This record gives sequence, C-alpha cells and structure tokens, in this order.
Amino acid sequence: MTWNKPPAGGAAVTAVDVDGGGDDTGLARLRELGYKQELKRDLSVLSNFAFSFSIISVLTGLTTLYNTGLTFGGPATMTFGWFVAGAFTMTVGLSMAEICSSFPTSGGLYYWSARLSGKRWAPFASWITGWFNIVGQWAVTTSVDYSLAQLIQVIILLGTGGKNGGGYLASKYVVIAFHAAILLSHAVINSLPITVLSFFGQFAAAWNMLGVFVLMIAVPAVATERASAEFVFTHFNTDNGAGIHSNLYIFVLGLLMSQYTLTGYDASAHMTEETKNADKNGPIGIISAIGISIVVGWGYILGITFAVKDIPYLLSPDNDAGGYAIAEVFYLAFKSRYGSGAGGIICLGIVAVAIYFCGMSSVTSNSRMAYAFSRDGAMPFSPVWHKVNKQEVPINAVWLSVSVALCMALPSLGSLVAFQAMVSIATIGLYISYALPILFRVTLARKHFSPGPFNLGRYGALVGWFAVLWVATITVLFSLPVTYPVTKDTLNYTPVAVGGLFFLVLSSWVLSARHWFKGPVTNLDG
Repeated sequence: MTWNKPPAGGAAVTAVDVDGGGDDTGLARLRELGYKQELKRDLSVLSNFAFSFSIISVLTGLTTLYNTGLTFGGPATMTFGWFVAGAFTMTVGLSMAEICSSFPTSGGLYYWSARLSGKRWAPFASWITGWFNIVGQWAVTTSVDYSLAQLIQVIILLGTGGKNGGGYLASKYVVIAFHAAILLSHAVINSLPITVLSFFGQFAAAWNMLGVFVLMIAVPAVATERASAEFVFTHFNTDNGAGIHSNLYIFVLGLLMSQYTLTGYDASAHMTEETKNADKNGPIGIISAIGISIVVGWGYILGITFAVKDIPYLLSPDNDAGGYAIAEVFYLAFKSRYGSGAGGIICLGIVAVAIYFCGMSSVTSNSRMAYAFSRDGAMPFSPVWHKVNKQEVPINAVWLSVSVALCMALPSLGSLVAFQAMVSIATIGLYISYALPILFRVTLARKHFSPGPFNLGRYGALVGWFAVLWVATITVLFSLPVTYPVTKDTLNYTPVAVGGLFFLVLSSWVLSARHWFKGPVTNLDG
C-alpha cells in the first residue's frame, strides 16, 4: 500500500494535506476526467468517512439480522464468521479504494468500469455496472428504512406490554406507513445543503460508535445471567429448524448477517465530487469505514452474545418481542434485574436512531449516484434527475431515490417472500457492481491502469483477484436454499431477483441502449 503522485495526463496538481488547503488535487483530477464542478466541494476526510461508516452501521445490520446469525451457527458463526467476511470485504474495499484514487467521481463504480474496460466495451460495462449499483443502492435504502419501521413496531409492542402482556402489534399497513414517513423525513433532510448533511453524517458516525460501546457494556452488565466465554466463542447452533444439518452449510448461511452489514461503503466514492482532495480522502473513507466497522462490530457481537442464554426461546415468535431476538435480549436483561424492560426499550431506541441515520446516509449516496448516472444520460428523463438547485444539491435525484425505495417496499403488503427477494439485491446486486470494475482492473486494464495517490503497488492485482473471487463465492452461496424441503414459500428467491435484474438490464441494452448510450461523457464547456 503506497502513496504517490497522481497520474500524468492532465493539469499539474500539487499534493497537500488530506483535509484541504492549497491546491485541491481531487478537483484537478475531476477536470482531467472531463467533468466540471457542479456540487459544492466542502466535505473533509472525516465527513467522507462518516457517510460510509453510517451506511455500514453495525448497529443496523447486526441488529436486524441477528436472528439469522443465531439460527445458522449461533455464537461461533457470528464471532468468527464476522472476521471471515470482514477480511474478504477488506480486499474488496482496498481494490475499490485504489480505483477511486485514480477516478474520483460521483459516478464511482460505473465510471470506473467504463475507464477500465477499454473503449470497445466501455458503454456496455458502465451500463451493466451502473444499473446494478443504483438498483442495489435503492434496495439498501428500502431494506434499511423498512427494518427501522419493523423495529418501531417491536418497540411499540414491548412498550405496551409485549406479546404475552396484551401489547399492540402494528399491522403491515401501519408498518408501511412508518416506512413512508421515515423516507419522507430522509428526503427533507437530504434536500438541505451539503454542509448540513456533513454535520448529520459526522453526528451519525459518532452515534454509531458510542452506541456500540454503550450497548456492548450495558446489556451484559445488566443481565442477571450471562453466557460463558466457552459458549460465546465455541457454541455452534445446529438446531435451526430449517432441515439443514451440514455444519459447513449452516456456517455459510450464517455469514449473511456479517456480509449484509459490511456493505454500502461505496458511498465514499459517490461523495468524492463534494470531498476536498478526493483522490486521497475518498480511499481513506472507504478503507477506514470498513476497518473501524470490523473492530466495533465484533465488540457489539461479543457484548450482546454474552447476554444470550436460551437460543430457541429468543427465536420463538411466542416471546414478548414476537421473535425479534436482539430486542428480546435487551428486554429480558433489564426485566430480570429491575422487574421492568423499560431499559431494554431505551437500548432499542439507541439502535433505532442509528438505523435512521443509516437510511439518511443511504439516500445521500443514492442521490449522488443517480445524479452522476443521469449526467451521462443513462437514466430515463436524465435531465430531470441531473438538475442541481441553488444549494448545489441534486434535489430531484433525492426525491427519486426515496420514491423508488417506497415502491420497492410495497410488495411486503402482499408477500414478505417477494419483499425479501427484492431486498436481496441489496447484498448480491450491490456486490456484483463492486466486483465488475475490479475485474476489469485485474484483466483488461492490468497493463495500462494508472494508479492515483493511493495504490496497492505490486499487490494490486492479487488483492483484486481475491476480491473478485469472494464476490463470486458469496453470489453462489447466498443463492442456496435456506430451508428444506424447498417449496414456493421456502424457496430462496435471491437468484430469481438478481437474475431478473440482469435480464432487464441486458435486454434494455440489446433492444435500446446500445444504440445511444456511449458511456460517461464530458460536461466541460469547450
């Protein structure tokens, strides 16, 4: 891993400190790549990091998928699987950071694919990558904000007495109304100037960090009964009720919790046109968000799992939280000591705020990707979504993103299976868009790739291959059945959803886009 001068081929730039001052190397590089500055470039390296860290949000991913971790392997899978997923995720992040340093634009991955695949393949490569990335981002926003709506449902249930105490369980229509209200508030916040969003982003990062430390200490400390270290580090739960008995298969399925959490860090790339010295600070944002999330996420897993005793009961839909395992852990910990679960509900409130900020940052990232993709004419009604207001905010792209996220949640009213299939694109679809430019980097562009200030030196290709192979592996693994026997209600629809997206994107290319879409285009005057 090295730092050197930016590649030649354009205006001379001067290296400066990472927080700005003097010449902005990222701005100079943006002009070299053929784009003029339209968004306000006001983010520091801390702000850039904060957006990715807030989207990864270990409080969000680990809380919402803790049931999956407990079901498939339990403590051992969560404790050690976290590092397996984290290590391979870091290879993806390092490869993305290297490319980001060379091409610091809001388009991020689809622009990288165009530049790295060569002139012949550039339009097709950027089309496929761009659509997988933006739909994957919309799916992330959908799943994050819907999971917050579900958590609010559980908080209300516990606050009114719990399932066994006559508590109120909001209907699916009320949950979708919560989801819509959350999205509306995120649209309003994201319509504010980037300086305001920067403040919210940094506050969100601090909340996530402090929230993890509060919960990982408070919950096991309050619990009257705690699990042993042997249980936390070695207990492997095979009682999954899914008809799966292979330990390896169970471990693989349990990895979904970790891999779902460690996603969304491409936000640092999409925010580069608003980040000072983005060719340096963008890569720092990506790598630091992943690295710090791995450390604090493991602490959160350990802290909460030390308060786990009876896995079947936590997963039972007949407990007070209705089967929401981590909510039941919090509730029981405080109720066992104080006779009231109010403290557990407050802890859930800490998580809810973290999820809220995760969704906010996700909309920010969505809108910048939509802005860049429409700037290059790839989206229907591109001139509308590319519009920037007086505060230099892509306002229409913001409202487009929340509208799509609302529509993607509507299938939950008819079938949770259909909804889960759609949000599965949040992990697999997004990671495919991560892998494509890396694949082009280590194949078609291996001999002519010009690194930016941050690069992996001679290890770039090796790390890139590890990243590509990991994405290929999880794409297959997370498409496997999660319950046997397989029926229409238990079928894993992930390959159907991802395959359907690929079919639509490829069909649109063959039937239409190949005739007019030329890939990224310059917007410089003259």
